[in-house]
Amino acid sequence: MITPRIPIAQEGYPFIAFSAFVTLILAVLGYVLLALPALAVTSFVLAFFRDPERIGPVNEDALISPADGKVILIEKIIDDQYQLGQVYKVSIFMNVFNVHVNRAPISGTVEKVLYSPGKFYSADSIRGAMHNEHCATLLRSTSGHRLACVQVAGLIARRIVCWIERGDQVQRGMRFGLIRFGSRVDLYLPPQTQLEIAIGQKVRAGETVLGYLS
Repeated sequence: MITPRIPIAQEGYPFIAFSAFVTLILAVLGYVLLALPALAVTSFVLAFFRDPERIGPVNEDALISPADGKVILIEKIIDDQYQLGQVYKVSIFMNVFNVHVNRAPISGTVEKVLYSPGKFYSADSIRGAMHNEHCATLLRSTSGHRLACVQVAGLIARRIVCWIERGDQVQRGMRFGLIRFGSRVDLYLPPQTQLEIAIGQKVRAGETVLGYLS
């Protein structure tokens, strides 16, 4: 039997509780004109930290999206940070209205988790891609493929959360972290990956198939 769970990320509890408390105090004191905007803020924070269940594909070779959002980049590059060779780089931009819980794109083993401090430029800008704070998770799939999944902070996003560590075993679609208040996730994929997406396409974490590992 599946255990019922509250569809809210635990990282959001303090923000939701604080906002709701302020709203309640304003309402009790009779400050209606302030309580209504506070209620709107509470509703926004509650929606931001939502964490719905997702049903992924059956095909074990399918590579699924690690984030909700829009595909803003697909290109072949020479990666000198993670894969040390030619890769496909796929970038997914998350706005403040997307679900921000990130999920493992494949099943496999966590080889490394690399955190790097940096700036907080807009996540969909060139400067943001080069200089922003980020956290990279390097994964090896059960079939031996290696890829990197990089959480990138943004202009508003000032907190990257990663719940997994080196040596952990992950299942495809498993929640592994989140980024507070808008940002992006970059994937560095083997060059033989068969991609099934296009720039501008909307994707959903844990459900949308990005492609297939050959």
